[in-house]
Amino acid sequence: MSQSNLNYIKKDLPTSLQKIGFLLIGIGVIGGAGAFLLNAEQAAFNYLLGFMFLMSIGVGALFLISLEYVAGADWSTPLRRVIEFTASITPFLIILAIPILLNMHTLFHWSHTEVVESDKILKEKAPYLNQTFFFIRVAIVFALWTLFYFLLTRNSRKQDISKDQNLTRVNIRLSAVFIPLFAITASIASIDWMMSLEPHWFSTIFGVYFFSGSVLSALAVITYATVKLREGGYLHPRMVKDHYYSLGSLLFVFVNFWGYIAFSQYMLIWYANLPEETFWFLARWQGSWIYISLALIFVHFIVPYSILLSQPAKMDAKKLKFASLWILFAHLLDLYWLILPTFKGESTLLNFVLGLSFPVAAVGGIILLFYFNSKKTNMVPVGDPKLERGLNFRL
Repeated sequence: MSQSNLNYIKKDLPTSLQKIGFLLIGIGVIGGAGAFLLNAEQAAFNYLLGFMFLMSIGVGALFLISLEYVAGADWSTPLRRVIEFTASITPFLIILAIPILLNMHTLFHWSHTEVVESDKILKEKAPYLNQTFFFIRVAIVFALWTLFYFLLTRNSRKQDISKDQNLTRVNIRLSAVFIPLFAITASIASIDWMMSLEPHWFSTIFGVYFFSGSVLSALAVITYATVKLREGGYLHPRMVKDHYYSLGSLLFVFVNFWGYIAFSQYMLIWYANLPEETFWFLARWQGSWIYISLALIFVHFIVPYSILLSQPAKMDAKKLKFASLWILFAHLLDLYWLILPTFKGESTLLNFVLGLSFPVAAVGGIILLFYFNSKKTNMVPVGDPKLERGLNFRL
């Protein structure tokens, strides 16, 4: 353990956390290999589910880092390293995307030249929906996310040693540039990786829908990790439950925001009643999908809304941890609902169980990133000029 300023003592995370992370990744790899051997087509869709789960959490956290700098927030400074550790998913996305790029023809209907030639709508979309331009967009989007992640976190960590306040001003300027870029790139990513699974479908609000789910899921990871780390004595001892309240309030806000955007998308498509839009919802209102569609209303909105509604609940560690895990499950169910109806093949219970190995590996990856980041970096940004104000934060 090492002593730092403001009475913060760095405490290493237990090695058992590393073992848990590797165990979950091992289960994911073995189960994933079995899924591809059993049914490669469905496994590709399940892998995309796990990939989007990680992507949404990583870029959602990166947005929250930028938001803190641009807004000049003080309360979140003591827990910014938790946000940075969550955003460390981002640089690995380009590597994790390789299996999807190798399964383009399985996942994306528009990637077949002969299909495009016989489809008037796909022909009109071909200047955008073609493999070459798709690869270019993927490279640009991931490069921008990775660049801003490294710039923002490098300056934050350099500040631990240098105590240079100018680094905060540099990050504010970087964040001001990144936020509009994030709005564009997150929309592009959501359209490319999920919306284009149904290339005939139109929705002008899908990018905002992805944004709401991404920030909410990132907040859930950050809230759960913050509470657990504070309980274990890994964060600054002067953090109080007022910080919990701010996290709980943000969770509550984005639960409502997700519900508003989800309802708006459905209501506008239902009201217009255009065939090129309604078929997407109709596919999710048939067979067993109707139960998942109805469940989302309760699982993703009504239950977390009810848990987080009262002020005491937003400061209750147990309720915050439960609500965070519940929201992550709801987000995974939402992604399943978005992606898997596109798979038209036959599925068995074994296919479904093996498909869960990809999200399991994703959880293991997040745990390992927290562990290895904590070995190299303080859990508290001790050089940040806002830290003292953040520790004195009271409602």
